[in-house]
Amino acid sequence: MYIEELAIIVVIVVGIVLFRNYKDQNVGKYIFGQVQTAYNKFAPYSYQTVREKTKALGQEYTPRQYAIQATVMGVFAGVVTYLYFYNLIISAIYVLGAISFIPYLSYLRSKKIYSEFLFEQIQVYTSNTIMEFATTQSFVKALEGVRDSGVLEDPVLGDVTQMINMSYDNGTIDQALEYMTNLYPYYIVKNMHQIFLQITNEGARDSADSLENMQLDIDMLVESVYRDRIERQSFHKSFLQFGIMLYLMVMLVQYLLGRETYLVLLDKWYVQFLLHGVLLVNTYFLIKGEKYYNENVGAE
Repeated sequence: MYIEELAIIVVIVVGIVLFRNYKDQNVGKYIFGQVQTAYNKFAPYSYQTVREKTKALGQEYTPRQYAIQATVMGVFAGVVTYLYFYNLIISAIYVLGAISFIPYLSYLRSKKIYSEFLFEQIQVYTSNTIMEFATTQSFVKALEGVRDSGVLEDPVLGDVTQMINMSYDNGTIDQALEYMTNLYPYYIVKNMHQIFLQITNEGARDSADSLENMQLDIDMLVESVYRDRIERQSFHKSFLQFGIMLYLMVMLVQYLLGRETYLVLLDKWYVQFLLHGVLLVNTYFLIKGEKYYNENVGAE
């Protein structure tokens, strides 16, 4: 118990020092800012991109929301691990480990938001290009109409502009279509580009039916994707509830064995090893579930 008491004193002293040194600032904001600066320095470029777009869409968490998330995760980790080991040092380590996952969870959330945004932009790009082509009967003119309509945002807007420039520079749409297809590997993009390539190169006379069928495919895909989002949200809620219940199974074990018997078992190294394994496996299970929930949004 002496080591545990010493650890608590150290935490209190660190808190007092922070408060005295930054008493004119918000300590929570200062700590969050330092963590954010350090993480941004080493974060992958993809994270930087999706996070900036999340901010631009107004869906980035505020410092207060991050603080609440850290508090909830830290308290939950502390309570659960103390019920497992009745050891403040071990609980403190798990609390720090739980809080350290917040940037990764933020990345997954930002990636989900960015993926949904891209899919909506691709839907707008394909639908509006088909409608513009029905009027202009020119793929490049259709792209210019979509670009100038104000319905697209970066990065898709910039890529459509690049397609237009490539078409004029090369005198053909082939390279522009290949560029966009490789950049956004959605099957609706690939199918639409194949139709336009066939119309342009083979001079198909009646393209109305093909384009109408393509528009129907887009509408069906959008309906399917939004239905999948609703199902994912329902699954995610049930999944989290199940994961939390798995953590709390130790309470059932203690009830069946009795607290005194459980504390005696804790003195055995292999029992502690088993309990750590249960915690880590369950945590891995939850993280994999979060990864699945936040990835491949809008995938066909």
